[in-house]
Amino acid sequence: MDKYFDKINQINHIDILAKQIVEGFLIGLHKSPFHGFSVEFSEHRLYNEGESVKNVDWKVFARTDKMYVKKYEEETNLRCQILVDISSSMYFPDNSENKLNFSALCAASLIYLLKSQRDAFGLTTFSDKIYFHADAKLNENNRNNIYAQLEHLLNQKPKSQTTNAKEAIHAFAEMIHRRSLVVIFSDMFDNIGDENSLQEIVDALQHLKYNKHEVVLFHVIDKRHEIDLDYENRPYEFVDIETNQSIKLHTNMVKEQYKILSEKFVQDMRIACLQNKIDFVEVDINEGFQTVLQTYLLKRSKMIK
Repeated sequence: MDKYFDKINQINHIDILAKQIVEGFLIGLHKSPFHGFSVEFSEHRLYNEGESVKNVDWKVFARTDKMYVKKYEEETNLRCQILVDISSSMYFPDNSENKLNFSALCAASLIYLLKSQRDAFGLTTFSDKIYFHADAKLNENNRNNIYAQLEHLLNQKPKSQTTNAKEAIHAFAEMIHRRSLVVIFSDMFDNIGDENSLQEIVDALQHLKYNKHEVVLFHVIDKRHEIDLDYENRPYEFVDIETNQSIKLHTNMVKEQYKILSEKFVQDMRIACLQNKIDFVEVDINEGFQTVLQTYLLKRSKMIK
């Protein structure tokens, strides 16, 4: 996976990176237990008896003896809106291999797949509020606009932006009215420790479910540092990226208790999502893109049956 982060500074076009990530994933897919899993890349659909033959592709008919109709821009299999958390905590770790860059590359890769499968795609970025929004559409202008936004995120320096996922998700739910697959990339570090925070986030996700959307939450984390607190055995000064509050401590003194609390946070989120029929997927940025792409393909296959 590191090779893709290394290329961020070498390749200016995120669409090239997305294509490389997807093609690498598909090669691995054919070598995995998912061999034979259907990944559709089609510019045609089967002709339905009784409809006009004016759009039948007769060249394809001559080769296959089957009638296919050319698809047009407005014809889509599903609509997918991707939400990316751009709050300050997403810039951790403080290098190119941070959670935000990982999420941006995942979003770009999903859009490459979505467009190839003739699915409409949109992008929304948020922290304490919505900062960018492009409705789900299937056309080149939308793709170029979204890729430009994602490239901007890859090159953006950390900003002081707090997380208010619940408010942003509620606002987003009021913006989209057509049933969609909603994919969220976030660390969900929204007032951790506040007993009401988890329920408020769940309420926001329920708002999407109430509006008939399918929801996949990718919980993006650096597991080694943020869950396991795996640091060298020496004192550190930890600084909250969003509030700039700092604390000096020896990690070994708090490691065991910290891990218990952090794992409880993740487990509580997982259970709450399960209870509300929301797909919760923990994604470690050190493990690559396979989990994200595979989850999307499985979800899509269930939705279009």
